[in-house]
Amino acid sequence: MPTASGPSAKLRTGFEQAYNAQASVDIATMLIVGQHVSQNPNDKQEVVPALAVLSSLPDDLGSIAKAAADSVYFSKDNTQQLEKAGIEPYLPNGRQHHNPTLEERFAKAPDSVAAMAHRMKTEAGKKFYVQRKSTVEPVFGIIKEVMGFRRFMLRVWMLCKVSGHWCVWLSI
Repeated sequence: MPTASGPSAKLRTGFEQAYNAQASVDIATMLIVGQHVSQNPNDKQEVVPALAVLSSLPDDLGSIAKAAADSVYFSKDNTQQLEKAGIEPYLPNGRQHHNPTLEERFAKAPDSVAAMAHRMKTEAGKKFYVQRKSTVEPVFGIIKEVMGFRRFMLRVWMLCKVSGHWCVWLSI
């Protein structure tokens, strides 16, 4: 993301006002289909606002069946929120061990997090999740490196103005 996280980022010289800019990208087309800006200090708090933006899209665009995101978005609540919205989540929870214990292998009725972890270990899950790197990362790479956008130039502490600024950059 082109900003430091949270409403203020601690630097050696003091505090700097910062925002958390997000974009939702369609894997098939690499088009940005949703965006928002918040003052949340980390990305774990960004799934619910992203779902709100995506739920307001016209029905003609189709529905979202699966969502892949970085491990920084992982939480049990985010997994449940995505499932509640009818979206199959792919949010890795750190490194996965190759040899699960017998208890893990034969556990009954896995919760949503365990079911997602298992889904991500399957060939289909791996094939889907690996697409995230070639979909979302190039979008932010272009915004940062080609377009040169790394920070908001607004000094006013107004989230609505920063959101408008982010929306303009994503539409260029």
